[in-house]
Amino acid sequence: MEVGIAGKRVLITGAARGIGSLLARRLHERGAKVALLGLEPEQLAQTAAACGDAHWFECDVTDREAVNDAVAQAVERFGGLDVAVANAGIGGQATLVDGDPSVWDKTIAVNLQGTFNLVHAAGPHVSHPDGYFLLTSSLAAAVHLPLMAAYCASKAAVESLGDSLRIETRPSGAKVGVAYYAELDTDMTSRGFDTEAAKRMPIGGNRHSRVSPVGPAIDALERGIARRSRRITSPRWVGPLLPMRMGVQRVVELATRRGLAKTMEVARAERPPLTTEQPEGVRSAESVVRREESRA
Repeated sequence: MEVGIAGKRVLITGAARGIGSLLARRLHERGAKVALLGLEPEQLAQTAAACGDAHWFECDVTDREAVNDAVAQAVERFGGLDVAVANAGIGGQATLVDGDPSVWDKTIAVNLQGTFNLVHAAGPHVSHPDGYFLLTSSLAAAVHLPLMAAYCASKAAVESLGDSLRIETRPSGAKVGVAYYAELDTDMTSRGFDTEAAKRMPIGGNRHSRVSPVGPAIDALERGIARRSRRITSPRWVGPLLPMRMGVQRVVELATRRGLAKTMEVARAERPPLTTEQPEGVRSAESVVRREESRA
């Protein structure tokens, strides 16, 4: 059943740029009230200005206390919450055996722990008959690639978290959706996945030809939130691949064999940065309070 978007109180993580920023702007255009969480204050402020001076919070989603505080402030200002979008995510290339372990730690912390922190904080406020949780997974949850183990594992875990949350929140009437994207034309793709090692992979050698426009993804998200959909995919061909994941995975494994030893050697030497720079240590929740007070 489509419940619409106008008047909905929506909180979005990872809203400084990319999909989070574009989605916030689209939902604002449709009459929603949005609150934005992210790490980059200048970009957050720009997005907030485009959303009618929306509330925004400089917040590290891996800091549970900070997320709790930001959600509490958004709920107080809105008088409640209808939609929570766990969009914050990062990626980075690293081999499992001898790669940089911090890539694993930070990717799991942001993509999985950050999603849990939002669900845990926003859950009591979204668990009502019109409520909707939207968790951002990926095609990588179903199709697992070399050099991207941390990203694939985190997104598979987010998918699992969403399935469990759907069952647990059913008595409240809230719905849970999981979003699956292939490579989209966003900062995340251009910053993190355009590496020499990735270009050598048979299933991604010409990466730019495989990147899909982000506009249809925002359209799909708008429809999915309005309908409180169980699954949102973009591009459209992602949907049919999900139930075929075991067969597709075998194809990927066979396709990546050619030149794999050299590709791994190149990957070990590259050490590319994460798609979003992460703060060192844990941010204090007080930073969230100060950021909002500075706008009061």
